[in-house]
Amino acid sequence: MKIFVYKTLFIFVCVFIFFQLTFGAKIKQLNNKLEEFKSQENINYMKNKLRDELKNAIGKDRYLNPDDAKLINDFITKLKKELSNSN
Repeated sequence: MKIFVYKTLFIFVCVFIFFQLTFGAKIKQLNNKLEEFKSQENINYMKNKLRDELKNAIGKDRYLNPDDAKLINDFITKLKKELSNSN
């Protein structure tokens, strides 16, 4: 029984180390990127970038090309129809 417990613990430790070396490293990388994305500096950058893009969009005559506009209009019409039927 003692040998079984030792083997089980050894396998558990090996699996844990394997997990940390593979998935753990990727999870840590992802967390670092997420923290960087959530930083106040980056949030301010995104706000300024959005403002600039909105200013550029206001200056344009058309936002969408006619094909995209028709596709979006058809989609919205279908959504409205489905929502009115669901009540």
